[in-house]
Amino acid sequence: MQPSGHRLRDVEHHPLLTENDNYDSSSSSSSEADLADRVWFIRDGCGMICAVMTWLLVVYADFVVTFVMLLPSKDFWYSVVNGVIFNCLAVLALSSHLRTMLTDPGAVPKGNATKEYMESLQLKPGEVIYKCPKCCCIKPERAHHCSICKRCIRKMDHHCPWVNNCVGEKNQRFFVLFTMYIALSSVHALILCGFQFISCVRGQWTVMFGTQIHSICNDETEIERLKSEKPTWERRLRWEGMKSVFGGPPSLLWMNPFVGFRFRRLPVRPRKGGPEFSV
Repeated sequence: MQPSGHRLRDVEHHPLLTENDNYDSSSSSSSEADLADRVWFIRDGCGMICAVMTWLLVVYADFVVTFVMLLPSKDFWYSVVNGVIFNCLAVLALSSHLRTMLTDPGAVPKGNATKEYMESLQLKPGEVIYKCPKCCCIKPERAHHCSICKRCIRKMDHHCPWVNNCVGEKNQRFFVLFTMYIALSSVHALILCGFQFISCVRGQWTVMFGTQIHSICNDETEIERLKSEKPTWERRLRWEGMKSVFGGPPSLLWMNPFVGFRFRRLPVRPRKGGPEFSV
């Protein structure tokens, strides 16, 4: 029976701790506990690897956009404006990632399920409170225990390995900003990729494709055209040259790269003791 009028619900029916009790024999010293209150960082191997991978992916995307798509562009202002926008989004995304990872998500203090703390809450008679048997704390409403952080987190949404932290009451804002800036930078990069693709196709169409068709129609090779060699052969007509290259009169077969492709039969080795034959 509790001396006060409230009720304590505990799945494992652990008793309340006294002021001198220790909820965990392997708990850190008071100095380490004070340090943990000032600095929040989850020492999870998988989470740390995922967080580093997130940074590497953002940095790699920034390198590709800046040095592969923007700097080689001949349009100066196109490169400058898009470079500034994408790099600002990348910096904001990584800053939000850091704030999400290094901010206390709303952890409930460990081992606060003591009689003294219960009395300080000034609960109403018959009021039900919950105690977490894993970290031995009084769980506030909508708090959940995270097995990775090993703490109860207020308004815990989920534990995200990509930020190596829980998303909860105090850092959900930074997580939302992180996902927003990542989405904006991704959309911006996709748009730039589209412009880059159009530019490459346009260049190949007007340069390589155009010169090839011109050479075929004039019945000369590219080397002969560059050297300005005088033809010692009788030039074919335009359509005759196209027919000789594509093989036959104009048809949809010209677009089929598999025309004339045949599988070669492999030679069959004769079996021992049987008649010899070959294909």
